[in-house]
Parts: sequence; structure tokens; C-alpha cells
Amino acid sequence: MPITRRGLLGATMLATGLRSLPAIAAPSDRRRPVEARAGWVEAAAPAAHVGQTFGMAWPRGRVSARQGWTVRDDAGRPLPAQSWTTASWPDGSVKWTAHALPADVMPGAAVAVGPGRATQPALPVRVEEQVDTIVIATGDYRWEIARSGDVLVRRATVGDRTVLRDAGLVAELRQGSPEGPRLSLKGRIDDVRIEQRGPVRAVVKIEGYHVGPGQRVLPFVVRLYAYAGSKGLRIVHSFVHDVDPAALFVSGIGLTAAVPMAAPLHDRHVRIALDDGAMFVEAVRPLTGLRRDPGEATRLAQVAGRATPPATAMAKPVGDLLERIPAWSDVSLTQFSGQGFALRKRTGPDHAWVDAGEGGRAPGLAYVGSPQGGAAIGARWFWQRHPAEIAITNAAADNADLTMWLWSPRAGAMDLRPYRGVMGMDNFDAQNEGLAVTYEDYEPGWDSATGIARTSELMLWAFEATPPTERLKVLASVVADPPQLVADPAGLQAAKVFGHWSLPDRSTPNRTVIEDQLTNLVDFYASEVDRRHWYGFWNHGDVMHSYDADRHQWRYDIGGFAWANSELSPDLWLWMQALRTGGGQAYRLAEAMTRHTGEVDVYHLGRFRGMGTRHGVQHFSDSSKQPRISNAAYRRIFYYLTADERVGDLMRDLLTSDRTLATVEIGRKVPGGERPTLSAGLIEMSFGTVWCSLAAAWLTEWERTGDRQWRDRLIAGMDSIGRLKNGWISGSAPYDLASGRFVGPGDRVSISHLNAVFGAVEINAELLQLLDVPRYRQAWLDYCRYYNAPRAEFEARFGPRKGSENLAEAHSRLTAFAAWAESDASLATRAATEFFAGKAGLGTRPGDPRRKLSGGVVEWPGVSTNAASQWGLAAIENLALIPAAIDIGSIRP
Repeated sequence: MPITRRGLLGATMLATGLRSLPAIAAPSDRRRPVEARAGWVEAAAPAAHVGQTFGMAWPRGRVSARQGWTVRDDAGRPLPAQSWTTASWPDGSVKWTAHALPADVMPGAAVAVGPGRATQPALPVRVEEQVDTIVIATGDYRWEIARSGDVLVRRATVGDRTVLRDAGLVAELRQGSPEGPRLSLKGRIDDVRIEQRGPVRAVVKIEGYHVGPGQRVLPFVVRLYAYAGSKGLRIVHSFVHDVDPAALFVSGIGLTAAVPMAAPLHDRHVRIALDDGAMFVEAVRPLTGLRRDPGEATRLAQVAGRATPPATAMAKPVGDLLERIPAWSDVSLTQFSGQGFALRKRTGPDHAWVDAGEGGRAPGLAYVGSPQGGAAIGARWFWQRHPAEIAITNAAADNADLTMWLWSPRAGAMDLRPYRGVMGMDNFDAQNEGLAVTYEDYEPGWDSATGIARTSELMLWAFEATPPTERLKVLASVVADPPQLVADPAGLQAAKVFGHWSLPDRSTPNRTVIEDQLTNLVDFYASEVDRRHWYGFWNHGDVMHSYDADRHQWRYDIGGFAWANSELSPDLWLWMQALRTGGGQAYRLAEAMTRHTGEVDVYHLGRFRGMGTRHGVQHFSDSSKQPRISNAAYRRIFYYLTADERVGDLMRDLLTSDRTLATVEIGRKVPGGERPTLSAGLIEMSFGTVWCSLAAAWLTEWERTGDRQWRDRLIAGMDSIGRLKNGWISGSAPYDLASGRFVGPGDRVSISHLNAVFGAVEINAELLQLLDVPRYRQAWLDYCRYYNAPRAEFEARFGPRKGSENLAEAHSRLTAFAAWAESDASLATRAATEFFAGKAGLGTRPGDPRRKLSGGVVEWPGVSTNAASQWGLAAIENLALIPAAIDIGSIRP
């Protein structure tokens, strides 16, 4: 791989000048007002939205915590907004802010955020606290939220009319087997807290359990979000599966509300969103299609959702024979696969269902009501997270029930039992034999689903009258694909957040090939999600680990080759690509993955609390429980871009997860591994897969709160690693849980190809930016320099090399970091050579099923997720770092 003389000369000149560049803004820069922009994830402005919250990053030392904010549209006009700080730099200046806009306030293609006075909404959100109720009010709309009991929202009113009441959580269990007796549960409130009070956005957090006869299970956290200008509440619903999956089978989980129905049956309206923008538009008692025509005015009014003329004004004999027309009390849309839904209705519980239609993928919205008011409910990822159902029942009674089943009781119960038996693997030797053949780390009792969780996003609207069908179509689109503002990539990079990454650059042929390949990989995985149907309540958001070229099938049934579960950081790859590009497909894949991996792949209670599960056939089936999967590094980008409180909670839950490692020993099965007896309070801890994963949570908490105990814990770990004889090269050391320090001589050599590929590179880039710990900096730079070094060079420095030399291409980014940090052009040349070498399964070789397309872009019909994510991260970070010493575009592969 020759290097051009021109590229090397220019690189050396650039490297020489690097040290003189200021680390922070010059004083003249600090005097200029700071402003940044955000645009829509899908680039184009949406037709509507239900309220926006987005995050913005600010350069170190530039923004005071006392500063006010103004948000302007793309024409420079001020918009109503609410702003708050979500993270600070070590000097106390503002690092991240969040900004909320009212529903349907349309800023155009982008917004600008800068210093100034906030503009108030015309009808601000108000929060009123009463003895047993919290009232959220916007204009004439009032939502009465319960502080206790079995309902979340006691009622929603418009003026003096109640249009919705008794909105609460429901669940169902099957006892003993998936087909056992049904047990109904209701969500019962334990605690309610107001997190924000307006004027643009109010947030109420509700916690509790689902209760029923003899049961208090499935703990939940629900947040209700009210935005100025919105007639609805956004609901973020999370629950933990805390039951024994062999004894109790969850067969239903959902949200239900009662809708008063005082209007005549023929003025009661049902609307359900179907596929391709269609809408099921009917009345409880239909007056269209009858043998006798009731008159055009009647027909048009019923279809439009308006009050029909009085019966006496209808054409004869319809007005006199209304009671002879069946009233359809119940309507159900069930989505039991990602490919099809069924729509049916019936006149009552004792009568047969009648098929009303079927289709492909329903967006997940339904309305029931009348000209006197009604309610709609919607769920994001409705068809993607089948089996789901929207049910309208008792529409012919005084109160209709409107229910969104996130898991439908009409489907089979969740079966979260282990997929396999012990198969003789009741000891470590036999389990390691299984690992050798199927790549599955099995251990009896460690393949439990008890403690995993799921978060869903819903909307609940209250209306003063039946909305026009076109408006409901817009809302169905909004709930299925919520518009989202995201900070502009150039502004994020200028703020120097999230370590080292590059903006898209096609200035040279090689850079163009790399950018095309990054885009190609994202497109490939997006298409594979749909082609392979990686959907379902527990699966949506994850991707498969590796491909079986013989079967032309992803290895869904082969041990550790099945679901990826964040193996080698696909989350980070997608988020970094989304940061660079401002959103798009990478953002949507990363968003769904974050919702999955932070919940389903992690234990939220029990003996594995705070740990994640290694890749496997089921998301919980592998016995390797580690912080590298629960890693806050995979969540923090989403949190700062959106200020999502649920993800904030998940990261905060990890702050003390190191204590779990006292009873869950990660290296307990390593054949021949040394297991020295450690004193109480000490555990053996690896630096990359464990400490860096924990450090991501501590760093985030320190930034969010300013609490110095987490800064001090970071410094303790960093300083003590730096004091070890071989630093990072020793791989791991005894760790004191109380002090946060590593102890012992650290004089061994232990290299692992996994240590730096679970977010360690990204977190270390941030730690070295924020904290001045010289010993640690040198220890990390030594690791970056020597991991890929020629063996002779390595052994001259550390002695005999022990451990893996895999993933050399992924580790080229470490070499690049050392080259950048030390202004070493020759090291940068080595990094570029390593990146292009294709070592560790990332290049095309004889017999490789991949083939090159025109322009040098490689098509990957069966690449592993691991290879894609590590290639992507290496490309993104090397493009940012290597130009500090050598222009990667001058290299001819």
C-alpha cells in the first residue's frame, strides 16, 4: 500500500503545526454570541408534530448557566420555546441544552438556537397540584392525573365536557402454561412526581405495579408529556418482566380509556388507520349503504363525523326504522405479524365477529367518539412490534372502551422460557465445549428472562368533536413516524462532543469510497431488517450477528451467532453515522436499537441487575452477563440529542452496577485462567469491556448533575490504571469497589481484541478531553500505539506478547489516535495501512461471498454485524484523526 510523497510531506507539515493549535476557543471567539442550528431527521419539514424536544451542544467555556435562550425559525422569527440545561463542562459552562417547541409550531426546514429571551406560547401548559390529583391544562383542555389508585388519568375535559376518563394500564397473565387460566391485572400507582411544569412542556412521572388476585407484578414507569398546542398526551410506557417465565406467562399488556358516548348510535364514530394512508371510517350504526337512502345530507354528515339531521328529517322510512339497523359495538384491528392485520367487528360479546377487512401494516391509531367529543389512541412501531391490537368495545353503551394492546390477549402468550435444555452441560468444562461448537456460553439458570424490560411510545388524544378524517390520517402518520429535530452535525462537531468523528467528506477518491461504503452498510442493514423480518415485541430494534452462507440465512438458531445484542458496538456505529449526517436512516436504526438494547438486553432487577446479556438465540439466553452490553456509551448520544428521560433513568440505574460483579464473575469459565483469591471488596476487572462501560455512566452522571463523586471515581480509576507497570497492556487488575481504584503491580501482559471495541475508544477520547490525568493519558496512548505494533516492537517494550491480535482493522483507529495525539506522521501512515489492509474479516478474500461494485464500493450480502460496526467506527474516527498527520485521500489501496 504505497504512500504518495506529496501526502507524506503535507502530513508532516500539518503534524508539526498541530501542537500550536488552541485546545479551546480563543478569547475573541468567546466574546461572539453562540448560535447553533437543528434540522429534521428526514430533512424535509413535516406536515404536523405533537411537540418537539431536541438537544443542542455548546463549546466548552462559551455559555453561562445563567444564559437565557431563544429559538427562531428558518426565517429568523422567534418561536415559543422552553429550554433547560442537560449537561455541563467541568468549568461549569453549559455543554448540552434541551429545547421544547409547542405542537404544530412549524419552524420550516430548521431552527436556530441562541442567547436571548424565551418567547411564551399563546396558550401555555399549566400544572395545578391538588390533594389527590395533578391537573395539566392548556387552554380549555384539562387532564386530571391521579396520585393513587388504578387509573392514570381520571378524566380529560374540554370546557365543562368530559370527553375521556379512567385511562389506565391493563395486563393479563396465563397461569402455569401459555394456555393456562387467564388472570386480569390493572396498573396501580405507587408514586407520582412532576418533572416539568411548562410553559411549553409538562412532564409527570408515574410508577407502580400491575395488580390482580394474589399478584403484584410487572413494575411500570409511565411518563405523561403535555405540550402547548396539543390536544393529546405523549406517553412513554415502560415495564419490567419480573415474573418466573415458567410459571406466569404475560398474555396482554396495554393502555385503556373510557370514552363517554351520549350521542345517538348513528352519531357515534369509529376511525381506524389502515395501511397505505387509508382509514376505516364507520359509525356504530351505519346509515350508508342501506336499502333505503336516508338522504344525502345524512350520509355525508355521518361519513364526515358531524351530527346527522334529526330522525324526523331523514328520508322515509329510515328515520322511523333506526332501531332495525344493527349497532356494531365492538371493532378490533389485530396485527399479529409484520406483514398483515385483520379488521373485524361485532354487535356484542354474545355474537359472532364479522370480517371487515385486512391489509398489510397498520400504523397504529384508532378513534371513537361523536360530535360531542371523543378520544384517539396511537402507538409507535405498532406493526413492527407485533402482536398488537387496537380494540374499541362497548361503543353502543354509555361508555366506549378504547384500548391499545401492546401485546394482544388474542395472540398467544409471551413464551420467555429458555429455548433449550441443559444437554449435559452442568459443569464449566462441558459448557466450554458447547461454546467451542455453537459459540453459546450456556449455564443452567443463567438464561432467564426475569428482569428484562420494554419501553413503548404512545399518544392519547382528547377531542371536543370527531376530527376530520384527513386530520386523523396526519396524526396516524405522526404517531407511526414521529418527526424529530436533531442538532446540526457541524455545530455538534464544533462543540467537540462525543470524541473524535468526521463530517462527510468526498474530497478525494478514497474518501468517496469510504463515504459510499458507510452509506451502503447503513442501507444494507435497513433493508435486511425488512427483508428478514427482524420484528416482534421483544426483537424489534436488534439485528443479527452473523450470516450462514451455506443456508443463505442469518444464523438465528446458532448460539452466539444469532441476535447481536450490541456485540462490538453497532449502536455506536449507527449513532456516529447519524451525528455526521444529521439523521436519516442511520438515526432511525440507532433510535430503535437504543430502545431495544437498553431495555431487552439488560437486567433491571434481580441478581443480574445492571448487567447485559451477550449475543444469542434469545436476547437473554447466554450466560455471559456483562456491563459491556448495558453500557451507557450506547445510550448517551440518544439522551443528549433528545433529552429522553427514560434513557436518562436507564443510565442512572447503572451507576452502582459494579457491585453486581461481586457475585457475577465474568471470567469464571475461562479455561486455564488465573483465579487468584481476592480480599473482600476486590474484584478482577478488565479496563475496556468493564471499567470503560461503567465509566460511561459515571461520566454522564457527572455531566448531568455536577456531582463530583462521579468525577472522583473516574479519576481514581484513571490514575490507578496509569500507575500499573504495564498500564492498559495488563488488560485487567483487581479493583477496589469502595475506592474505585485498581490495585496490584499490573506487571503482566494480557491483550484482548475485545477490550477497546465496546465504546472504550469513544469514552477515552472524552475522558482525556475533560480530565487531566497524565499517567492515564500515557497508559492509553501506549495501548493505542502498541496494540497493532509489529511483534518485535511490542516485545522490545513489554516482553512476550500474550493474547489476541484480532480486529487489527478496527484497532487502526487506536493507532490513528496515538498518531494524532503525538503528531507522529509515521504512526499515521501505519494507521492508514492497517485500516486498508482488510485484516480480521473486513476485506475481500478468495472464496469471500462479497463482491466489489463499480467505484470500489463493496456489497455485503452476508457480512457480520460485528464487522460492519467496527469497519464503520474505524472509518468515521480514522477520517477524523488521520488527517492530523496524513491525508487518507492520498493513499492508494
